[in-house]
Amino acid sequence: MSNRVSGIIGTSSGELVMEDSNNNGIETDDDRDHDEEVHSHDHDDHRRGLQGKKVSWQKLRRHDSLDIESRSFSAHHSHASKGKEWPVILHLAFQSIGIVYGDIGTSPLYVYASTFTGGIQHNDDILGVLSLIFYTITLIPLIKYVFIVLRANDNGDGGTFALYSLICRYAKVGLIPSQQAEDREVSNFQLELPNNRLKRASKVKSLLENSRFAKIFLLFATMLGTSMVIGDGVLTPCISVLSAVGGIKEATSVMTEDRIVWVSVAILICLFMVQRFGTDKVGYSFAPIICVWFAFIGGIGVYNFIKYDPTVIKALNPKYIIDYFKRNKKDAWISLGGVVLAITGTEALFADVGHFTVRSIQISMCCVTYPSLILAYGGQASFLRKHNDLVEDTFFKSIPDSLYWPVFVVAVMAAIIASQAMISGTFSIIQQSLALGCFPRVKIVHTSAKYEGQVYIPEVNYLLMLACIGVTAGFKNTTKIGNAYGIAVVFVMTLTSSFLVLIMIMIWKTNILLVIPFIVIIGSVEFLYLSSVLYKFDQGGYLPLAFAAVLMFIMYVWNNVYRRKYHYELEHKISPEKLKEIAANTNFSRLPGLAMFYSELVQGIPPIFKHYMENVPAVHSVLVFVSIKSLPISKVPMEERFLFRRVDPKELFVFRCVARYGYNDVRNEQEPFEKMLIEKLKEFTYENIWLTQKMVQNDESHKEHELDHGGSEREVSKQIDEGRIQEIVEKETEIIDQAWRAGVVHLMGETEVIAGKGARIWKKILIDYAYTFMKRNLRQSDKVFDIPHQRMLKVGMTYEL
Repeated sequence: MSNRVSGIIGTSSGELVMEDSNNNGIETDDDRDHDEEVHSHDHDDHRRGLQGKKVSWQKLRRHDSLDIESRSFSAHHSHASKGKEWPVILHLAFQSIGIVYGDIGTSPLYVYASTFTGGIQHNDDILGVLSLIFYTITLIPLIKYVFIVLRANDNGDGGTFALYSLICRYAKVGLIPSQQAEDREVSNFQLELPNNRLKRASKVKSLLENSRFAKIFLLFATMLGTSMVIGDGVLTPCISVLSAVGGIKEATSVMTEDRIVWVSVAILICLFMVQRFGTDKVGYSFAPIICVWFAFIGGIGVYNFIKYDPTVIKALNPKYIIDYFKRNKKDAWISLGGVVLAITGTEALFADVGHFTVRSIQISMCCVTYPSLILAYGGQASFLRKHNDLVEDTFFKSIPDSLYWPVFVVAVMAAIIASQAMISGTFSIIQQSLALGCFPRVKIVHTSAKYEGQVYIPEVNYLLMLACIGVTAGFKNTTKIGNAYGIAVVFVMTLTSSFLVLIMIMIWKTNILLVIPFIVIIGSVEFLYLSSVLYKFDQGGYLPLAFAAVLMFIMYVWNNVYRRKYHYELEHKISPEKLKEIAANTNFSRLPGLAMFYSELVQGIPPIFKHYMENVPAVHSVLVFVSIKSLPISKVPMEERFLFRRVDPKELFVFRCVARYGYNDVRNEQEPFEKMLIEKLKEFTYENIWLTQKMVQNDESHKEHELDHGGSEREVSKQIDEGRIQEIVEKETEIIDQAWRAGVVHLMGETEVIAGKGARIWKKILIDYAYTFMKRNLRQSDKVFDIPHQRMLKVGMTYEL
């Protein structure tokens, strides 16, 4: 192992961005005086609260994940369910229309054109396709997602990542050994389990936990689903904007295909350029616009249904599906790739549930979206029954002349909103991937103080923009983009179904007689659609798979090396004996101030600290080893964020701290990380001393009681002991305050990794080239963590993996 020291010390995580104190990290004396005054009141409150408790040493003393003994101080509370009053639910239902349904709502622009790519061969084929659309929308978005999948939310949050984290909590399938017993004490962590545990659930759990292949496969499937949704974020803006802008051909012949493409590209560039301002600036207008859009498509559908052919209602009979396949055979199967576009954006129902509630999305889907879509497709089918030759531009040809321009304007706006929703969703997914250690560190900007889920990632935004421009300018029409789009959509749906079956068996413990019909019906339908979209691989279908392959490679490389580094640190961590040797060294000196040493290692002290001490044999008067850890839950309550332990020997004033975050947690700029950690450290120090001394005092009082000493003597002794405890508490708290006033230094371990001697060629390519290239071309740790340069020191070290 080769070592080096640089004048700079960071972390290779990048999972979470931490804010320093206000005023650019500089705090005034008045602020500190105020904090100390408040904290003195807190001491009194803590003391009064602890005096009223009967403390048991057996309950407090336990062997746990911080090596010897730890205390997590948090106000435990039950995680309240999202039970809301009806006015709030209805308000959320209205808001969800603008965020959730933009994608599926704009599908009527291109579904029939993508299905009948070779024209309509038989008039009854329209009824067969309408029947397919009706039953697909009913079965997948309505029954599967709205009434089943939404129940599999993770403390209110949804998406592929939420399903994976849910499984990780019930079975130890995570590949990084950072699980801690204390994590289960976080109020959001545990879910209610039924008492009647079935053998089948235990067997499945045991199989998952004992199979490394199953663990890797689950992580692989999560990465694949994430990659496909990101691919969806590229294709949605392309197909939605191109379809909407293409409608202008009905008004003027001047607009050629090339001009439509360049207008679409210009709109896309504008859309991506305004991302940095945040969607909350215009978000309030999303719901009314999409509501107007649904009113338009539903109303025009009713108009066409009455005017042209009301008999299309016969499509409710699934017999027309069978007849359609009998007549067209292979062509009918291939056309399923167009039909599936009717349910694009369905995954957004589940992914966005965290911003709303299950009930609000169920109401908006059942009362607005579903009826409008069925009426729209029914009306277009009625129109096509009389105009077989107009299938390429079904939507705009079927609009009454007087409504053309209003519908065109709203269509373009709806397409932009649908694109915006998918772009925002892509940013959120990448934020979640960071927490899993599956994505290179990038800067995450929170664009809204009101809506916590709204994030912006500059690097990803520009890459998405370039990808969208390339796809739009390269394919030029919606048919090929539709082929690509279908693969991304069906892949994610199939993965969601697979995860859901695991959850049904292992977590919900659903009766097998209900699980089997779900697998047979939903599984066979999705497999049929998947086989159809894959058939068009060479006609544009390769695009999302190419996106996924690139993203999967990036995620695999980063996650693989991330895990190797963690295991290396775990194997080479500093033992308590080694720390005592360092402290006993005569050359060892103390510096005034408080140092925070960042490391990814949750268990023990990282090897980089030994490297630091060998080169700089001095440490600050108070030292805190900080580990940033992501739990497999969406959010960690603020009062349960920090887990502390004091490292022996106690006179060193060295502490271990694990700062726990959920994958959807956002940094609160009103409560800087540094200030919160120090306050919680003082709470920990106070309570640790108080509880330890009180337990010793209680043991002594018990012995005195057995010897039957006089009561008045015990009372005097008790008062003296309490005074001594308070004196120790105040002395140690003052040491921390003095260190804080002397200045806070952020020490960051910046590790370089190289393949070990004799490593195979694949391992060398993975570590020395792929990972190193990514690391050098992305943000450094100090930029991600937003730590002021004047208070940061990096310690460099090279690991041979």
